Amino acid sequence: MKMTRTTRRVLTATAFAGIGALALAGCSGGSAEDPDAAAEEGGELTVWAWDTTIPDVAAAYEDAHPGVTIDVENVGTGADQYTALSNAITAGSGGPDLAQIEYFALPQYAIGDSLADLSEFGADDLADTYATGPWSSVTYGGDGVYGLPLDSGPMALFYNQSVFDEYDLEVPTTWQEFLDTARKLHEANPDMYLAADAGDAGFTTSMIWQAGGQPFQVDGTNVSIDFSDEGSQEFATFWQQLVDEDLLAPIAGWTDEWYQGLGDGTIATLPTGAWMPGNFESGVPQASGDWRVAAMPTWNEGEAANSENGGSAMSVMAGSENQALAYDFLDFMAAGDGVQIRIDGGGFPATTADLESDEFLNKEFDYFGGQKANEILSQASADVVEGWQYLPFQAYANTVFPDSVGQAYLGNTTIADGLASWQSTLESYGSEQGFTME
Repeated sequence: MKMTRTTRRVLTATAFAGIGALALAGCSGGSAEDPDAAAEEGGELTVWAWDTTIPDVAAAYEDAHPGVTIDVENVGTGADQYTALSNAITAGSGGPDLAQIEYFALPQYAIGDSLADLSEFGADDLADTYATGPWSSVTYGGDGVYGLPLDSGPMALFYNQSVFDEYDLEVPTTWQEFLDTARKLHEANPDMYLAADAGDAGFTTSMIWQAGGQPFQVDGTNVSIDFSDEGSQEFATFWQQLVDEDLLAPIAGWTDEWYQGLGDGTIATLPTGAWMPGNFESGVPQASGDWRVAAMPTWNEGEAANSENGGSAMSVMAGSENQALAYDFLDFMAAGDGVQIRIDGGGFPATTADLESDEFLNKEFDYFGGQKANEILSQASADVVEGWQYLPFQAYANTVFPDSVGQAYLGNTTIADGLASWQSTLESYGSEQGFTME
């Protein structure tokens, strides 16, 4: 079953106009009840999700709970779903009981009362169930649990072994080695690139995260943004070298040209989230057997430091009249038997028990030449640096990224100056939406 990256959606700025104000306004929800009793009593649930494994999970739950009916609706991805969700919150009706929300977008709903605090149902006891990155993404503000992780996206370096063999390249373990390898490949064949990047907000923040940067600090409605921190500047300075030397294929991700480049070897590596294998199999079938997986290059040699890129949670809406039943289904989906159903469907888990299981670790991927890729990806999850925060209006932030940092890839500015411009835009927007910008 095909799995798709959850962060590749194109979000329009207009779709998120006023989202900060909406989050601050919030809405009211019901009081906590006993999830087990609610499941026994039965009822109806509506779930908004694009993940193709969720209907199978819902069917399994219904089989175990004959009195429960679950309607899974795909109302769109990215801006389409978030616009519909925000409209339902504003209207106070017509929304789902549960909604799939990407980690970067969750804060904009959690900061108000748009999402139920699942600690009322004991969700805070599940902290050790999940890897650090996904769990920190659903415990917004440190005083509530606003969803349970469905999957995770620890970063790894996917590379084309056939290209590396042809050009006698070594798999880079540091970013300096990555730069040296990019130069060697492009000098040997000017039509080939070690990587492609036309400017992507999610990739940029993931790279800053891995470098130890923490440019976003959020405490309730108090927000600070500082791209002058060491991690942000380390990435900006380094990545600018690849841009200046034309070492990056100027190809946007998830386009036909991008898939073609991954298939014919024009693009020789892809640093991205651990959810990528299914997309390789479905989108780049002609390169089966050529690609492999390695740990992300690090900024400091020998340092095990990684970040997340992508992934999503499932949240119970505060306006749901069936919160207890919704939580019971969510617990089944994200911490119970539903997890294995999702793994079997191609999902990359956020649960540590599954990440460490022999069955998961020993799986051989035909696409990656029989490699036990999950061994690399599981360790990548364990190496994620703690402390990262997203903005409570990150979805909007990503839409305006092309107007600032994105211009560096067109030669109109530098990445460092682009980050400063992005910061200025976001500070103004945050103030307009009622946040206290510090």
